[in-house]
Amino acid sequence: MLCLVVLSCVALSQASQILPAILPHAQPYNFGYAIRDHTSDQYRQEKGNGLGGVVGSYGFKDARGIFRNVNYVADHAGFRAVVNGNEPGTANQNPADVIVNPLQPVVVKAVEPIPPVPVATVPTALGDYRFGPGFADAFGYQGVNFAVPLIGGAVRGYDSRFANVIV
Repeated sequence: MLCLVVLSCVALSQASQILPAILPHAQPYNFGYAIRDHTSDQYRQEKGNGLGGVVGSYGFKDARGIFRNVNYVADHAGFRAVVNGNEPGTANQNPADVIVNPLQPVVVKAVEPIPPVPVATVPTALGDYRFGPGFADAFGYQGVNFAVPLIGGAVRGYDSRFANVIV
């Protein structure tokens, strides 16, 4: 058994010299997208050189005018980004090789309130809403009301003795 294990290890180590490399080399690429709808814009653009270097940007802008734009580079020197935007709470602190450039936030003015409009009321006549004995309640439920003669009168309301009675 030990001989079989040793022989398998030798065969696997020598197979890498016989078989050519199957994995292809990295290829240059370029992609991007832009989405625009009635409330916001979003985009991304990225380009890779096939040698490990990547340059790109992404960002958004919403209906209130708040935006963020990030330009980044990733290569042998690391990941570096520049963030431009006017998001509330953004400070110029530049953490981890990221340059943050906060701009003034957009001031949104309050909208004038709409004045109330008088509404005419129409008198209605009270009618028979079919409440009372013999009619179902507002949800259409009348309950168990079998006219089954028993000692002591008819069954009214819920009685577990008649849960399986089919009428």
